[in-house]
Amino acid sequence: MEKRINIQTLEPQAYKAMLGLEGYLSKVAISKTLKELIKIRSSQLNNCAYCINMHTKDALTHGETQQRIFLLSAWREAPDLYTPQEQVTLELTEEVTLIHRQGLRTETYQKALKYFSENEIAQLLMAVVTINSWNRIAVSTHLPVEG
Repeated sequence: MEKRINIQTLEPQAYKAMLGLEGYLSKVAISKTLKELIKIRSSQLNNCAYCINMHTKDALTHGETQQRIFLLSAWREAPDLYTPQEQVTLELTEEVTLIHRQGLRTETYQKALKYFSENEIAQLLMAVVTINSWNRIAVSTHLPVEG
């Protein structure tokens, strides 16, 4: 891949703003497990190798199992491996990441309300929006996958 711009160097204030979102998300009520599942699944959908690599490593560090990571792209076919809260989070993640298809469906939103408060749903949405932004930066700038 061709070498492209480095946003962190060229636009440090924009990069700092993105890190601000990460700082906010590090303090919210949703679990690290949910946050990593969101990051991995969105990155898979966006074909962001840089972020998949980073967040699978992070998930393993936080205690996630290899099996759940390996099967994440087919989570619907392995429902016993993911809690109902995780399943609705993954559904929400996919619908927001692929927003051009149908958006966040009312059915998914209503399911989320069974497991999460409105504040937690707002936090989930911010987590999805943030990783989608990072994915777009990494893919657009051809960030190399780190060893």
